[in-house]
Amino acid sequence: MPIILHRLHASAVCMALFLFNSSVLNAKSVKKITLRDLDGHKVRLADYEGRILILNFWATWCGPCKEELPRLAEIAGQYADRGVTFLLTSIDEQKKVSDIRHYVSEHGIKLPVLTGASVDLLEQLTGVNVVPATLVIDEKGDIIRAINGVAHNEDVREAVDWLLSDRRGDPPSQRVKRY
Repeated sequence: MPIILHRLHASAVCMALFLFNSSVLNAKSVKKITLRDLDGHKVRLADYEGRILILNFWATWCGPCKEELPRLAEIAGQYADRGVTFLLTSIDEQKKVSDIRHYVSEHGIKLPVLTGASVDLLEQLTGVNVVPATLVIDEKGDIIRAINGVAHNEDVREAVDWLLSDRRGDPPSQRVKRY
């Protein structure tokens, strides 16, 4: 009997290690990503370590993005004094920075806007190449939630509030699909 229990215990330990290692391998970090602001200066996402970061992917040609961006600005205002940073990153081609600047001005966008993202980066980080897409990133630079499609207020708030509460309670789902 002890041999069977020992084997069961060893199997459980192996399974736990496999599951732990699998989740670590699937974790994605944004720390190595460098983009540019609208003035062409490099912005390293690693510089936001220690803060909760909401990274939104959008494009000037994206109809749903026009609907989503003002809502994200409103949510950003509600978390501004709580260590949460919102960044908007355009997947428009880098040579179209003047179009992005015009769009930002015309639509009164006040959140920081970055350029230099691509469809490939979007797909690598979110699992699909759909815009808009929003990532909720923890203080270590790890992606906690990917929202594919138009983010609803509760999609962002649920993940941010969970992080702000020191991760008390059930974690938010890792992916939300809104398309």
